[in-house]
Amino acid sequence: MRPKRIAILGSTGSVGRQALDLIRDQGELFQVVALTAGKNVDLLARQAREFRPLLIACGDPARAGQLRERCGNGKIHVQAGPEGLRAAATLPEADLVLACIVGAAGLESTFAAVRAGKSVALANKEALVMAGGLMIDSARERGAKLLPVDSEHSALHQCLRGEKRSEVARLVLTASGGPFFRSSAAALADVTPEAALRHPTWKMGPKITIDSATLMNKGLEVIEAHWLFAIPEERISIVVHPQSIVHSLVEFVDGSWICQMGVADMRFPIQYALSHPDRMPSRLQTLRLEELPPLEFLAPDPARFPCPGLARDAIRAGGTAPAVLNAANEVAVDRFLHGGIPFPAIPQVIQEVLEQHEPRPVTGLEDIMAADRKARDAARAAVERRT
Repeated sequence: MRPKRIAILGSTGSVGRQALDLIRDQGELFQVVALTAGKNVDLLARQAREFRPLLIACGDPARAGQLRERCGNGKIHVQAGPEGLRAAATLPEADLVLACIVGAAGLESTFAAVRAGKSVALANKEALVMAGGLMIDSARERGAKLLPVDSEHSALHQCLRGEKRSEVARLVLTASGGPFFRSSAAALADVTPEAALRHPTWKMGPKITIDSATLMNKGLEVIEAHWLFAIPEERISIVVHPQSIVHSLVEFVDGSWICQMGVADMRFPIQYALSHPDRMPSRLQTLRLEELPPLEFLAPDPARFPCPGLARDAIRAGGTAPAVLNAANEVAVDRFLHGGIPFPAIPQVIQEVLEQHEPRPVTGLEDIMAADRKARDAARAAVERRT
């Protein structure tokens, strides 16, 4: 049996690097056929020399020459810019596309993979947040398969295997709560970027780490779960589970519950997506039940953490509103990380931009991208008014 051929969009990011760790460890099961990065051509070139893919691509066209030089000038096919990312996403040889480019930057290449009928392991939650209807309709039309890589959605996928959707009462997403779940509103006003980046459980990139601190990641995950599992938003709940052992739960109409548990290590959901529909033996550290601490499940405070509520407002408004939510959040998080606004201003900027926006129907990707651009301008203006 030949190895499964993998294309990784965003191979130099946290998820991409962990996926390559797994592939390196289980090399006989997988073959890397494409790798892409944004600007980190040094790491991309090292990955390419090790895994020898058919194609590599950098999102920044200005760095294509550096990449070719580092990869032996012609020994590996190099492309650049949006066309290069799309080429990697639609490579005929790829059996599975791992989409892990962070934020809106990953939307077009992920959508291209779906349009090509690929099986897509989706680590980029923003693609479904921004264009969920388009993605799901295109996947159904083209026979593409969407496999979640987020730990929470991977957990739900595993809990729902073989279950009837009509028997599902509720999906429950767990949140670690981030570093400030027990902080007062007054303390949140003094949060620094350095403190916000010290996540107590998970090791992630800066954007998603800040989203965890504001609980916006849970709001985005509600939208993602709605599209992935065809469950109405009002039947998707959030609980804070600081131990990060239970990754999500499903309540059924007969009162029974199924949960998925595991070590807080992103390599487990990545491994599940790479090997699906099979499970491969893991060489990772697994749970020791007798050593577990007491498990807590707590309600989030919407007054201190309004971002999940803003996400629910956006999915209820529909159309372009979720794309606007995502764009405003990306701008606000970036400005917070660079010292431009205080931590509590992140949801304030998002709310202001959402209130200004008149949602429009989505007929194609161009509607999403136009709303994204306009929302970013509005978010930058909202930030400037606060500085």
